[in-house]
Amino acid sequence: MTITAPPHAPGPRPARVEELQARIRGMQATRLDSKAVPTHPALAQVLPGGTLREGTVVQVEGSMTLLMALLAGPSASGRWAAVAGMPEFGVEAAARFGIALDRLVLVPDPGRQWLTVVAALADVIPVVAVRPAGRVSPAESSRLQARLRQRGTTLLVAGEWPGSDARIGVETSEWQGLEQGHGHLAEREVVVSVAGRGEFERRGRSRLRLPGRHLEFAPAVASPGSVEPVHLGEPVLLDFERRATG
Repeated sequence: MTITAPPHAPGPRPARVEELQARIRGMQATRLDSKAVPTHPALAQVLPGGTLREGTVVQVEGSMTLLMALLAGPSASGRWAAVAGMPEFGVEAAARFGIALDRLVLVPDPGRQWLTVVAALADVIPVVAVRPAGRVSPAESSRLQARLRQRGTTLLVAGEWPGSDARIGVETSEWQGLEQGHGHLAEREVVVSVAGRGEFERRGRSRLRLPGRHLEFAPAVASPGSVEPVHLGEPVLLDFERRATG
């Protein structure tokens, strides 16, 4: 489902918002009351309790692939997800990460009223990802975060957000496969870290394959009881991956 905001729109009309709310409520089978938000198994070791949390704001830094991985777990559990302000968000890559396209709302260009659009999405969709189109004031952040807590919505932000609960990002990235100036990129190991406040106050760090030689997303070091790799199909290069191969 893709929604396009008209240029210079004053904001979504109440009828439009009500229509969206009715459609999502009608298509989502059950209300998900748990405060834990499932995420990709490979991220369990870096997140407190192995999950995201309802009503929180998480900054996702340095990787569109990591953002998709964070969306994949909630989507696989049956939750709806929305992505706003990211016209480069690829549905083919999203599907390969396990994001259910029939439960995905895309608003590639929410316009100047992007914050109003995000608030409307947060009223009806449990996981919303956004790239801010402008600076967010502390007052605006506080109002929206109160709304997120009330609705139990998790907000993933590709950018800066004042008063965010956590930051998760790629600290280091190393590609393997090129030898003596030739060959093919085979896999990438990254160090993902998370820090923040509350449950996220204790800093966590984990080395992951993103992707591995078999196009999986998994911990870099296998151990007893480790998760099964999730295969992504054909290689997908996003954002900084394209720059790494350029």
